[in-house]
Amino acid sequence: MMLVVDVGNTSTALGLWSKGKVSKVSHIDGKIEEAFAAAEKLLSDKVEAIAYVSVVPKKDSKWKAFAKRTKKPFKQITFRDSILKLDYPKPETIGADRLADAAGAVARYGAPVIVMDFGTALTAAVVTEDKIWRGGVIAPGFPLMRDYLFERTAKLPRMELGSGKAPKIGRSTEEAMRFGALVGYRGMVREITDELKKNFESEFKLVATGGFAKWVLKESNMDFVIDPDLTLFGTGLIAEKMK
Repeated sequence: MMLVVDVGNTSTALGLWSKGKVSKVSHIDGKIEEAFAAAEKLLSDKVEAIAYVSVVPKKDSKWKAFAKRTKKPFKQITFRDSILKLDYPKPETIGADRLADAAGAVARYGAPVIVMDFGTALTAAVVTEDKIWRGGVIAPGFPLMRDYLFERTAKLPRMELGSGKAPKIGRSTEEAMRFGALVGYRGMVREITDELKKNFESEFKLVATGGFAKWVLKESNMDFVIDPDLTLFGTGLIAEKMK
């Protein structure tokens, strides 16, 4: 059994990995101390190690210190630990969460696969039929788009994210922003997947994860499997094979 940790820009996901399954998942949006408190509640004598992916380097040393304090071996995943072959000029620049997403998607759904993570940024990873990681896509996520509009305009409010439908047409500032966010974002996702299918001449399985995946893809008519715990699952999968 391992504690699996995924540190993102806006939240931290935690869970327990055991026998190929993830359980007791929680998402912490607050300060790192709150994430530590949640992690401590999951720790027990049965937890043999902490498996860790992060896109926030400044938090790595704090989590290493947490592991040392709790006397648990710390397995931080990097490109060197990938269980997929990487066809990429600078593999050290690949985010560990993207490697976990891809590994988890191939294990659960097979290849070829496109896996998209709907977080602070929208990321996509492409794995071809031969199970080789070929590269990916990075685009602004909902929080970045929302905050940019709020910070760079005089009258637009900070839109609430994660719930509600797109209106038929915007009849208020809030509705206009919601229409632009949801419908426009779905258009970007659709265009990215269509272009990747064309470029690789392949019919990829489509897998989505991340906090905004369900909201974006609902009623989109795009053939995505939504897997909320995919990153934690992939983290455990990779860490289990590490020495």
